[in-house]
Amino acid sequence: MNIAELHKKLLAAARANPPGDHVPYAFEKRVTALLAARAADPLALWVRGLWRAAVSCVAITLLLGAWAFYHPAASSKTDDLSQNFETTLLASVDQTDQVQ
Repeated sequence: MNIAELHKKLLAAARANPPGDHVPYAFEKRVTALLAARAADPLALWVRGLWRAAVSCVAITLLLGAWAFYHPAASSKTDDLSQNFETTLLASVDQTDQVQ
């Protein structure tokens, strides 16, 4: 959308509806000043987003940690993985000892 056209439409809509008496004095100046202050610091948007991401990551980590703690893996009847690994690594050493 064309920004200049949008600006004209918004000004026309604002002129068509004059402010009432219930609006405080200089309210629009306070609002525009607040918007300008927030738009002037783009780094604040990144910081706010990163903090929200950090909080959600910590929450997910805590939930998954609690789930892993309270629901341990089912024990199987198979051999221990460390024993299988050691047997595999030492198989070549055992074969050379038997050949000599």
